[in-house]
Amino acid sequence: MKCPFCSSDNTRVIDSRPADDNSSIRRRRLCDDCGKRFTTYEKVETIPLIVIKKDNNREQYDRAKIEAGVLRACHKRPVSANQINKLVDEVEVEIFNREEKELSSSQIGEIVMNKLESLDPVAYVRFASVYREFKDVNTFMNELKKILDK
Repeated sequence: MKCPFCSSDNTRVIDSRPADDNSSIRRRRLCDDCGKRFTTYEKVETIPLIVIKKDNNREQYDRAKIEAGVLRACHKRPVSANQINKLVDEVEVEIFNREEKELSSSQIGEIVMNKLESLDPVAYVRFASVYREFKDVNTFMNELKKILDK
């Protein structure tokens, strides 16, 4: 493992423990050349997942895209970065537990919306408005009525 400070290959593990999500290992490392410490995370490599987009193009799954969408939906809402990370982790677990090699973006979007709905209703409506491509105010109002009726 290369040191992020001096790029030396001369590093060693000084502590190892399961990470918070229990699906990865957190390792504290020490660079023998510059003496600085840093943390790395090891995660089991999963089967490569292909996402089928709305236009039928296929691309490799990218966690950052889900994070970006959830971040935009939660902008200026009382949702912590920790809650967002936890939500994305839950979405990922659900996606990979399906053990499918290809998954449509609409299936992923539905999973994200289900998780967002219980986290923050405003963020849910924001995400749904972009994801479901609301064309007019009536569609938007119908979605709001569904939330209010619960």
